[in-house]
Amino acid sequence: MLTHKNTDMVTLQAGTISIPDVEQLLYHGQKLSLDGQSMKNVEDCHRFLENFARDKVIYGINTGFGPMAQYRVDDVQQLQYNLIRSHAAGTGKLLPPAYVKAAMIARIASLLRAHSGVHPSVIELLAELVNRDICPVIFEHGGVGASGDLVQLAHLALCLIGEGEVVYRGAVLPAGTVFEKEGLQPVSMHIREGLALINGTSVMTGIGIVNVLKGRRLLRWAMKASAAICEIVGSFDDHFSDELNRMKPHRGQMHIAADMQRQTEGSKRIRSRNDHFYNDNRQNVFTDKVQEYYSIRCVPQILGPVYDTLQNAAEVLTAELNSVNDNPVIDPQSGNVYHGGNFHGDYVAFEMDKVKIAVTKLAMLAERQLNYLMHDRINNLLPAFVNLGKPGLNYGMQAVQFTATSTTAECQTLANPMYIHSIPNNNDNQDIVSMGTNAANIARTVIENAFQVIAVEQMAIAQAIDFLEIREQLSPKSQEMYRQIRALSPVFVEDRPKYTEIQRITDFLQENG
Repeated sequence: MLTHKNTDMVTLQAGTISIPDVEQLLYHGQKLSLDGQSMKNVEDCHRFLENFARDKVIYGINTGFGPMAQYRVDDVQQLQYNLIRSHAAGTGKLLPPAYVKAAMIARIASLLRAHSGVHPSVIELLAELVNRDICPVIFEHGGVGASGDLVQLAHLALCLIGEGEVVYRGAVLPAGTVFEKEGLQPVSMHIREGLALINGTSVMTGIGIVNVLKGRRLLRWAMKASAAICEIVGSFDDHFSDELNRMKPHRGQMHIAADMQRQTEGSKRIRSRNDHFYNDNRQNVFTDKVQEYYSIRCVPQILGPVYDTLQNAAEVLTAELNSVNDNPVIDPQSGNVYHGGNFHGDYVAFEMDKVKIAVTKLAMLAERQLNYLMHDRINNLLPAFVNLGKPGLNYGMQAVQFTATSTTAECQTLANPMYIHSIPNNNDNQDIVSMGTNAANIARTVIENAFQVIAVEQMAIAQAIDFLEIREQLSPKSQEMYRQIRALSPVFVEDRPKYTEIQRITDFLQENG
């Protein structure tokens, strides 16, 4: 549920937080506020746990962690600090700020459910970090996805206690320095803050949400590119017609077909089969292709499953976003504390594997469409490599195709599932894990790769349009897309380096559409 106190505020209410809420906070400048009743429930849960735990043995409150849970611990506050510091052991590249911010929002969403026993100050500080664009340094590598994102979330928690580092105004700085500059106070450990902060699925969920948002944008560009290629080759309209696609009633297929109809509306290049083949035609050898290649006429059937996969992932991630995903779970209503495995990231891991498989297929489609434009003996319409210069002397997009092909190949390798790659660890306490954070990170890479492939395809589409001199015959929407690409990559006849243009187009596609 997206609740605005004003046009610049998103109020998060426990159990009702949506992916559009997260999108508003990440990309549209809104600030975060916390629902009053939800925060009162958090405080009530904290007080309940303080009373309940006084004379009981509860994991992670007065016991060690993992295989050391058999040891009673008396210094309960130091225990929480030790947990955070010991688990801040990530390696590799830093997660980009948008993904970290999404992870913080996901952690707020889980803690707001008021079943984690944390002091309200934890959530309040997290909200301040989100609103002030202070992003804890979190590394790509470290989490096995059960007990959730232990290592990555430990780096988040480390910043909350005033240690570790943050990304602030584009620079990596000590968290304590930034807190002092911003007038923020680190949180204090009360009874369970350390475990509640690091034991959960919020990093994989945050990455997954950004993946879905970017994946949807990528899919729209893939559809637009496919529609433009239909116009370039003068394809028939029946393969994306309502009549054909509603006979195979998959939600995604019908959605893509309808989008292609809207994208090509007003085109003078799309042909009706009735006008060309269903009238009296006595040719023995047809000059027009009776049917286009699969990469042109099977777009609804290929991109449809991508749409459905992203939709299903969004539903699963929304449930995970609003879940109580740590352990143990505190329940003031029943007056009990439950030990279990809500931190296990299998739901997210499985969806991220499916997303990266679907996006890899999208990249494969774009690469095959690109090859169609490059291959003069297949399209019988364009010069080889849409080379507008002198063959032999000039090379058009010959080398640029290599980039798209190699990037697609990497996607194919990365598409292998993480979900089934469990390695026991933690003295076999964690004997089967999800690898959900790895799955989400690899899906992120596949999506970024696919944007690069689509960028190359867009460059080729613009070159083909210029060679055929058909810009004014395109649909208004395809003409607008052409103008956008040409503003980033002017028409070329003579050879020139393309790497900066590919990057400009890639950045544009990721930020628009």
